[in-house]
Amino acid sequence: MEAVFSILVGLFFSAAIYLMLSRHSIRLLLGIALFGNAVNLLLFTAGRLTREVPPIIGSGQDTLSPAAANPLPQALILTAIVISFCFFCFLLTLVWRAFQELKTDDTNEMRAAEPAREPLPPLGY
Repeated sequence: MEAVFSILVGLFFSAAIYLMLSRHSIRLLLGIALFGNAVNLLLFTAGRLTREVPPIIGSGQDTLSPAAANPLPQALILTAIVISFCFFCFLLTLVWRAFQELKTDDTNEMRAAEPAREPLPPLGY
């Protein structure tokens, strides 16, 4: 089962990087969201995917059973989901505001500091 999740993590990462390399800001946002989900799934897979033994230290034991799932990645994922959602909402607001100002979602056309009509600076000396 962990091998299937590992392949899925690789597919998520590759699709996220493909989307983040796009010129359009909406695809960039979707790539960032997919990248966050890939990281969460990677943490979840790293914590072992066993359901047989709950991650509870029994009476008379000092440590967690080796067959039990690690509860730390699950706690990290809960925090990461909240952080990635807030980050996505913040970026979505920035992209929406940029779209309202510039009337485009193409990042090559969003270069307000580099107008397209001005000549290039000298390239040689």
